[in-house]
Amino acid sequence: MSKIDYKKEYKELYNPSAKEVSFVDVPKFNYLMVDGKGDPKTSKEFKEAIETLYPVAYSIKFDIKKNESKDFGVMPLEGLWWAENVRDFDPESGNRNNWQWTLMIMQPELVSEKHFQRALEAVEKKNLPAITKIRFESLDEGTSTQIMHIGPFSEEGDNIKKIHQAIWDKKGSENGEHHEIYLSDMRKVAPSKMKTVLRQPYR
Repeated sequence: MSKIDYKKEYKELYNPSAKEVSFVDVPKFNYLMVDGKGDPKTSKEFKEAIETLYPVAYSIKFDIKKNESKDFGVMPLEGLWWAENVRDFDPESGNRNNWQWTLMIMQPELVSEKHFQRALEAVEKKNLPAITKIRFESLDEGTSTQIMHIGPFSEEGDNIKKIHQAIWDKKGSENGEHHEIYLSDMRKVAPSKMKTVLRQPYR
C-alpha cells in the first residue's frame, strides 16, 4: 500500500519560495477546525485545540487505511489569524490576548463528513478537551499570495509586509484571514530553522 504525501501533491501550496512572493490559486479544501481566542503562547484554548485536532485527524487516517486500503500522511497544523482591532494584530506592539484564530488540519478529498463522525465516535473515550468545538468544514481561499518564512514567529513581520505589498502592487485588497502553515515540529526544531508558509488571500 503506497502512502500519499499531499504536501508533495500540492507542492506549490506547501513549499513556496523563501526568497520571493508567489501567487497561487488555492482550491477549496476541507479541514478539521477549532476556533479560539488569546495569546498562542499562554492560551489554554490554543493548547486544547491542538490536543484535539491531531487525535481526530489520525483517527480518520487509520479508519481509511483499515477499511478502504488507502494511506496518506496527516497534514500539518495550519492557522487563520485576525483581530477585531487591527492594531492588536501587530506582531510587535499588538495585544496578543485579543488575537482570534482558527486552528485546522487539511483533509484530503477522500475524507467525508461520514469519516469525521466515525472519528468522533472513535475518540469519545479519550475526553479530548476541545471535542465539542471541532468541526469539519470547507475553506475556499482562491487567489492568494504567499512566501516561506524561515525563522521564529517573532520575525515574520518583514515577510508579512512583502505579501501584502505584492497585493497592493496589483491594485488588490485582502480577502480573508492571515493564514499560516506550520511545517516544522515546534518541539524539535530550533526557532531559527522553523518553516512557516505565510499566505494572504486577495481579490
